Amino acid sequence: MSDITLTLNGKQVTGPEGVTILEFARQNGIDIPTLCYLENLAPTGACRVCVVEVEGSRTLVASCHTPIGKGMVIQTHSPKVIEARKMIVELLLASHCGSCYMCEKANLCQLREVAVDLDIGNPRFPIRRRFYQIEDVSPYINRDLSKCILCRKCIRACNEIAKKHVYAMGYRGFNSKVVVDFDEILNKEVCRDCGICIPYCPTGALSDPKQTGQEQKGPPLIIKG
Repeated sequence: MSDITLTLNGKQVTGPEGVTILEFARQNGIDIPTLCYLENLAPTGACRVCVVEVEGSRTLVASCHTPIGKGMVIQTHSPKVIEARKMIVELLLASHCGSCYMCEKANLCQLREVAVDLDIGNPRFPIRRRFYQIEDVSPYINRDLSKCILCRKCIRACNEIAKKHVYAMGYRGFNSKVVVDFDEILNKEVCRDCGICIPYCPTGALSDPKQTGQEQKGPPLIIKG
């Protein structure tokens, strides 16, 4: 794999052809926030928080699945990029349940971390919450889809790591949700001794019933300015 030269935030740098903009930026000490990216798993570009500005591109591009190219001129934190990220996160917050003080994952919530990093308070947009009944039938996983931001991390972790294919996306638009089978309550024996999906959830949508009342564990957070 040959190296190529491009410009990243005004600096000419060299990197291996084929890596994504997100990977390349992190290799150069630049952190791009994301809510749906999982290292070593197929990127989806679902959250769009990782958008960057590429000279010549008609729109901002998702850095998690866009490969670097020779001669690219990339801005990862331009005013245009920051404004777009703020709008995306505000839209997520406008449909989020908003009950952080009651959430087991409040101190580990990646949505909250990104919002703080972007200096976001109350969203500017009309609030339209998604409310679902809490699924606490399973002795292995609790689901509170009112907190789900549709990042699809649980789907990829279950499919690509656990190989159990429990989750899928259902419906469209505002009614989109992560479903089990034909949109049934999650209560599967295949989830016994697994829990792969729980720490990858960026919010408190998934939790371990055995840890109720305790701080939910999660993967390390690396969100910088």
